[in-house]
Amino acid sequence: MNIYRTIALTSVSAVLTFSTLGYTSSLNQSQILEKSPSNQNTDFYGTLNPYAAESVYFILTDRFVDGDKTNNQEKQGGKYPTFDIPLNGPDGQQANVGYLGGDFKGVLNNADYIKNMGFTSVWLTPIYDNPDQAFNGGDKVAFGEYYKDGGKTGYHGYWASNFYEVDEHLPSKGLTFADLTKQLKQQHDLNFVLDIVANHGSPSYTMIEDQPKFGEIYNQDGKLIADHQNIHPEKLAPNKPLHAFYNTHTGLAQLSDINENNEAVLDYFEGAYLKWISQGAHSLRVDTIKEMPHQFWKKLFDRIRVHHPEIFIFGESYSYEAEFIAEHTRPENGGVSVLDFPGRKAITEVFENPESNFSNILSYLHLDDGMYQNPYELMTFYDNHDMERMNATDEGFIDANNWLFTSRGIPVVYYGSEINFMTGEPEHKGNRNYLGQQKIEQAKNHIIHRELTNIANIRKNSVALQRGLQVNLDFNKNLASFYRVYQNDDDNQTALVLLNKGNTEAKFNVDKMLSSGLWTDAITGKEYLVDNNNSVLNITVKAHGVKVLLLNSPINNIELQQQLALQQSKVHTTK
Repeated sequence: MNIYRTIALTSVSAVLTFSTLGYTSSLNQSQILEKSPSNQNTDFYGTLNPYAAESVYFILTDRFVDGDKTNNQEKQGGKYPTFDIPLNGPDGQQANVGYLGGDFKGVLNNADYIKNMGFTSVWLTPIYDNPDQAFNGGDKVAFGEYYKDGGKTGYHGYWASNFYEVDEHLPSKGLTFADLTKQLKQQHDLNFVLDIVANHGSPSYTMIEDQPKFGEIYNQDGKLIADHQNIHPEKLAPNKPLHAFYNTHTGLAQLSDINENNEAVLDYFEGAYLKWISQGAHSLRVDTIKEMPHQFWKKLFDRIRVHHPEIFIFGESYSYEAEFIAEHTRPENGGVSVLDFPGRKAITEVFENPESNFSNILSYLHLDDGMYQNPYELMTFYDNHDMERMNATDEGFIDANNWLFTSRGIPVVYYGSEINFMTGEPEHKGNRNYLGQQKIEQAKNHIIHRELTNIANIRKNSVALQRGLQVNLDFNKNLASFYRVYQNDDDNQTALVLLNKGNTEAKFNVDKMLSSGLWTDAITGKEYLVDNNNSVLNITVKAHGVKVLLLNSPINNIELQQQLALQQSKVHTTK
């Protein structure tokens, strides 16, 4: 997303009446089906970025599968042990803030499981070396409590002390990080998303006694280059070399807050992340991107793009304000994608509530208002490790996945969501609990897993669902319908998406902006001919179901061409 150009298309003269909730046509049916040779080969697409073909399975590595018990480090930590630190709640509920054994081997052992669901990329939590003890400072964490780190370990990977070294809990004999990415790609056709951090290191002050690696940063040679020395940020001395990496104000919790104005910081992270990219990282996910100024990220991303100009980068800007997170997508601010938090809010509000109206989901799309540099390149999701898991029924998850894998954006699914794992729970109440091999085997027969596999593989094989412009038809009560249209050179595909989140089957009668031609059901292969003698598609969609009909020829409906041209003129794309 580092290079943009605006595709300017000749505007059309016909007057359209269009809304996101429906479409009212001023043309009769014969005009709808009339072909327009001058326009039928016009390019239409939401994005040409190759990354739009991806769908991402997000794993908190330590909590996925323990594939190698020899790297569990169960005796590590001394008086502050790190393995299996339970947080006990009422009625037998439990969370955990220690290491539980998940590793590279556990991921690789289940690569086909991930691939077969329809995913193309694996995003793991940070791989870097973390401290070897539980943190003895901060506020003591207990079951269900928020924003406390006392007694926790770096099992999640976000407390790095050496960004050039892999944490010892993750690799196995014969399975380094480079081995992992190579085997994921060559044997399972899965790309790797590297989770990068630059805003902070490990917890760095309030310790009862100074602990090794906490508040410390080491370079590629294992040399200590920064040390908070268990000192409050306001008492650090910027003129001291070991303090210069840090800011003299507080940041998140007791984490060391890294100095964005220090050129040595840029040098350090540039070197670290180029190392991991050279070992097979395919794309970058940026942690806490909003905690550092745009100018820092632009400098860092520019340096990385000198070596890897096409690398895809997306950031975590934890805000439900679209205008705010959109700032990161602008070229002058680094030009990256972001996780679509406003989308998460709308998606969960609709699919957690069976009585919701499908029209309420449209608020976050911003298809043609220029809010984002390109809305089709955003990362869409409904839950992750930093928030409550979606609090929905199995059917709610099925409906959410049907939407996620057909609407605009690049889908991200958090581990365990395919079995409705730890429904609705936040971090310290079970969000990050251990999944394990047994649950993965059980997942293969779970209804969410089955339906997710169907729709994810349809998207995996449909360029329209990956990159097509989205034109909404009807969104009302339990039903939604829309087009995704991709036309680029000789590659033409339109997807008609029909969604039913209701408890009974529903009949769709589609004639709005309908192109003539042979439409094919992406699931069953059944064909439907649309012409002047048969100008309506009558389709039944099962309860909590989806239908995707594909037209693999240029669109020939004048109204749809006009609507697409208007939207295309407002979308910033690359070519």
